[in-house]
Amino acid sequence: MQQLDNSRIPAHVAIIMDGNGRWAKAKGLPRTAGHVEGVATVKKITEEATRLGVKYLTLYTFSTENWRRPAEEIEALMNLVITELEDEIFMKNNVRFRMIGEMERLPANVQKRLGECIERTSVNTGMTAIVAISYSSRWELTKAAQMIAEEVKSGTISSEEITEDYISSKLTTNFMPDPDLLIRTGGEYRISNYLLWQCAYSEFYFTDQFWPDFNEESLRAAIADYQQRQRRYGKTGDQISDEE
Repeated sequence: MQQLDNSRIPAHVAIIMDGNGRWAKAKGLPRTAGHVEGVATVKKITEEATRLGVKYLTLYTFSTENWRRPAEEIEALMNLVITELEDEIFMKNNVRFRMIGEMERLPANVQKRLGECIERTSVNTGMTAIVAISYSSRWELTKAAQMIAEEVKSGTISSEEITEDYISSKLTTNFMPDPDLLIRTGGEYRISNYLLWQCAYSEFYFTDQFWPDFNEESLRAAIADYQQRQRRYGKTGDQISDEE
């Protein structure tokens, strides 16, 4: 088992869960079978992240661009939200559940199920698990820009008052810190319109593993790699060393 420095566990881990369809295809199964197996991985990783002391876990579940997929696949994904979103895994692990994205685009029954889970777990005080569903970073930034433009137009604020922190406060992610570590499974090397503003200084970790094959040891390996990095935030390595 990968040994970790418990004092350097990333507070916020964001994951692009890629490869469900290719995993299923490689096994001669329908794409939907990959999504079902992917849900099982979500449960395992949620429990392991909680155990390790991660404070926020954000999972890229369904992007706004994913609405272009075949209707039957979208329907299957939405049904999984209803049938596989289990309050108990969150309650058992003291996890608070949140959601970011265009809630209004989701089917009414999916909205209801998400709302129920958010409400029931709101009393929990451990890790916060966030699903990004019907989400894209450009949508989020456009929405924030529109809100700020209206405030300037109405005289609520002046353009000089618009700061990085003010923009951050208008994003749907304003309740959580920026990711420390972004993991992408499935062998692709891009972040696909995910948390673009928030990942300005995140450490990236890419793996060829398909999401259904990603397990507890995979998460530990990603965190171990993260712990070997020196996060400089624009400073030199020597400056950071002097501060440590």
